[in-house]
Amino acid sequence: MRFRDALAAPGLGAIAEVKRRSPSAGDLRPGADPGRLAAAFERAGAAACSILVDERFGGTWDDLRAARSAASLPLLAKGFFSTDEHLDIAQEAGADAVLLLLRDLDDGEVWRLMHQAQELGMDALVEAHDADELERAIASNAPIVGVNARDLSTFAIDRRAQLELVARVPQDRVVVAESGIWSRAQGAAAELAGADAVLVGSALMRAPDPAAKLAELISRPLVKVCGLTRDEDVAVAAEAGADLAGFILAEESPRQAPAVLDVPETMLSVAVFVGETRETPADLVQLYPRENGHRGRSGSLLLSGRPVASVLDQPWLDVDPDHWTKAAGTPGRIVLAGGLGAENVREAIETVRPWAVDASSSLETSPGIKDHARVHAFVEAARR
Repeated sequence: MRFRDALAAPGLGAIAEVKRRSPSAGDLRPGADPGRLAAAFERAGAAACSILVDERFGGTWDDLRAARSAASLPLLAKGFFSTDEHLDIAQEAGADAVLLLLRDLDDGEVWRLMHQAQELGMDALVEAHDADELERAIASNAPIVGVNARDLSTFAIDRRAQLELVARVPQDRVVVAESGIWSRAQGAAAELAGADAVLVGSALMRAPDPAAKLAELISRPLVKVCGLTRDEDVAVAAEAGADLAGFILAEESPRQAPAVLDVPETMLSVAVFVGETRETPADLVQLYPRENGHRGRSGSLLLSGRPVASVLDQPWLDVDPDHWTKAAGTPGRIVLAGGLGAENVREAIETVRPWAVDASSSLETSPGIKDHARVHAFVEAARR
């Protein structure tokens, strides 16, 4: 399978990166075996593998050759390429794609190298770091656009700026969000912004088991704990491994939160409204219609006002025995809610295959007060 096709497959793909060291972080995994890691990443579900071939990252062209001999997934040669010779070597060493850095190349060079790669049967990942470079990538008609969250001068990470740029890439391009992704929630944020894939390196190289860390980052469904009203309950949800923290801001709810509380970087915050939204610092908004003075059954998950998933819930104060069957037949990303707990969430996941599962009242001792043991049990059951 070609590199571009692998990234364009349904769902969020992952490019797992092999790098022994980083200029910003120093040594990461000095003794990394690229062949063994590439094979392990392939088994763990990576869409592709990126191999650093530059000595500043502890890499060589032989690393790419070793990965090619051990794995069949598409390989990205990553380095500072500027000549036809670089691309010839990449193709000979087994690359399916090469990295082109807009920071180091003018528009003519980018165009020439993209077409040279095509002639050699390779794709090109054209990487941008800011708005000006993104406009250049779009104007070049690059089929694959990478948006790097890292400032290569200061090495600082700006995820919010990255997500804004990802959202601006035309939908006919394959978009890769690069750098600074350590958790499922951060990968999900890139996915909802429009990324087809994420490139993950340091998080994998620092993990005791890089392949297991990759499998964790791309695992679905996400887990949402909703109806949070207290900081201590947010902390427990995060500790349990929940990805989304829901704060109900509808005034009529007995679980109304005082505000959108702070969440750690491993989670995304979700403000829940009924009828209409208000300005909120939350990462996402969950909006239900108001019907007969109460919450409507199904809602939408919004990012910057744009629907990115359907929230499928039980009827207000009622139970639909066909809820899971109907949800399983609904296209697109599904957040499954209503009546979920540790005792049934696994069956619900196997039936519906949702993008996320959402629980609230089943995890409480009283409205808005979470039972910490139930929170842990729910997240653990959803993750099995």
